[in-house]
Amino acid sequence: MNYRHAFHAGNFADVVKHVVLARILAYLGRKEAPFRVLDTHAGAGLYDLQGEEAQRTGEWEGGIGSVLQASFTPEVAALLQPWLDVVRAVNVAAADDAALAGTLRRYPGSPLIAQALSRPQDRLIFCETVDGVRDALVESVGRDARAKVLPTDGWQALNAYLPPKERRGLVLIDPPFEQPGEFHRMAEGLADAYRRWSTGIYALWYPIKDVRAVDAFRREIEHAHIPKTLNIQFDLRAVRQMDTMTGCGLVIVNPPFTLVDELRLALGALARVLATDGTGRLRISWLTPER
Repeated sequence: MNYRHAFHAGNFADVVKHVVLARILAYLGRKEAPFRVLDTHAGAGLYDLQGEEAQRTGEWEGGIGSVLQASFTPEVAALLQPWLDVVRAVNVAAADDAALAGTLRRYPGSPLIAQALSRPQDRLIFCETVDGVRDALVESVGRDARAKVLPTDGWQALNAYLPPKERRGLVLIDPPFEQPGEFHRMAEGLADAYRRWSTGIYALWYPIKDVRAVDAFRREIEHAHIPKTLNIQFDLRAVRQMDTMTGCGLVIVNPPFTLVDELRLALGALARVLATDGTGRLRISWLTPER
């Protein structure tokens, strides 16, 4: 697998995914009972935005870079704060270097966001099969007794670690989409996992490049008849360009009851900030309503 998220870290798709992730974790943290996070394709955990890969594409400038320069209403700012607090925290060290003062140097991946927004009683499992990437993840996570970094294949992890003993939690499924059939594997993996753990929250991120593949994926999810399945679609522009990712989406199973209203507000505001030509749009709909 040659996928290198370092080229894309902090781009608009990361912004969308991580805002959703942070809002779900904020909801789970409202109750004292512990929760479990299973991240099936965890990545490196922390990315250097001033490194060669990120500088080559510059995608982060139109993502997290644009967000940090924007102004938001107090309501939107409050919804974005948990995620942005993590972004700012990983950049504190850069402020110690005079040459980098005021520069956004690093961006946290989903493991570090989950780690920062979890409590002492919560538990985290991060799966990563690529050796060098997993080594970077281990270093990023550090010595945290709550967290395990495992070389387990993400699809196998859905069988191995569900249901968790905590009985509450989130499964994040975010494959690199470098291999054929990933959409089908996501739909199939979700159906199998849901049979094991029907009360968990599932978040499946997907890119919007091949519209027919996305439509087939959504139909497969619908045919699984899993109740309370939400679809979030975020487009940077109204007209898509073939073979270029100008949009992304998430399928959420068992979303917190607060999530739809929160995302309409937060992602709606971000669509106006991140859109390249003023035509960004957000669509939130139920693939399968509650029974």
